[in-house]
Amino acid sequence: MYLVLSVFVPCVTSAVDYTNLVFKGCAEREFQAPTGNIYPQNLKALLSSLVSQSSQKTFFATTTTTSGEDQNNITGLFQCRGDLTLPECYSCVSKISDTAEKLCGKAIAARIQLNGCYLRYEVVGFKQVSDTEFLYRVCGSTKASETGFEQKRDKALNMVESGVNSSGAGAGGLFYTGRYESVYVLGQCEGDLGSDDCGDCVKSAVERAKAECGDSTSGQVYLQKCYLNYYPYGVPSVTSSSGSGQQHTQRTVALAVGGLAAFGFIIVCFLFVRTVIKKRGHDKHGG
Repeated sequence: MYLVLSVFVPCVTSAVDYTNLVFKGCAEREFQAPTGNIYPQNLKALLSSLVSQSSQKTFFATTTTTSGEDQNNITGLFQCRGDLTLPECYSCVSKISDTAEKLCGKAIAARIQLNGCYLRYEVVGFKQVSDTEFLYRVCGSTKASETGFEQKRDKALNMVESGVNSSGAGAGGLFYTGRYESVYVLGQCEGDLGSDDCGDCVKSAVERAKAECGDSTSGQVYLQKCYLNYYPYGVPSVTSSSGSGQQHTQRTVALAVGGLAAFGFIIVCFLFVRTVIKKRGHDKHGG
């Protein structure tokens, strides 16, 4: 007889689905489709090109061109988080491409940010903003209870600025993760930024986080060409929605419980045998 126990324990290590939406920014102005629908055709071609490139690199920028129709040319780019693999990057960018029209309709400019990547596009000639233009922020609802948390957070955030400067420009842009005591940080700049510009951008993001998130134990700040996040329990690893890490934990715990069950079964058998022996001995002396 076999005893089967099913135990489910959530994974302790935090993880995020890299295809989850963080925010979207859509221009109020929409394109007026000319004869032949040149603009939507160009946008479709741009998105197709970006998706294709995401299987080969984690940052790419390009512009679609149409002879004699400059007003219909579209420029766009994508960037994946520095610790994503190429297959994950491709999956992330594909998700944006598939949902871009649903999220932003016929807007002439848009930025769609997922946990693991972002994509932005705009008609050529669209009003430009500075590299440090503020886009979005979210501060965690949990407030720090430990004394000196903000000092620790500030030192951790300052590490991002120096970290992106020293990490060097890679294929995926300037990317850094680190920790100071109990505060974990992550930061990244757009792949075409130089080290100095990246440092300036992150510095602006750090100041924004300090000013707006106060004693929140977590926060995310997104500027036009960089972003940073901080966390209390480690930088969340990126994962698909399949939850493989959680399944691994479930399997490990099940094996441990199975071992305990087997040990318990042996103890029961031993006690049973000992009882039988005692009974036989008693019968023998009694007879």
